[in-house]
Amino acid sequence: MKEILIAVQVEELPEGGFLATSLDLPGLIAHGRTLAETLEIAQDVARKLVESYEEHGDELPPALREQAAGTTETRIPVAIS
Repeated sequence: MKEILIAVQVEELPEGGFLATSLDLPGLIAHGRTLAETLEIAQDVARKLVESYEEHGDELPPALREQAAGTTETRIPVAIS
């Protein structure tokens, strides 16, 4: 099984908790009490969405197709002072 990276936008909600969405994978919406919980839920939702695309024979969104084809742009953290 190949792993791919998707960009996820996370916002802290005024009423508490966090909400994660992704422009790379439309339909990904995850809500959790903590940032870690939200990201864990987002990962599970993303996996299920990709499985649904595959089961129905639908084409993956462009950002995921590129990575599945082997073209990957990865961002890494670099400390600056």
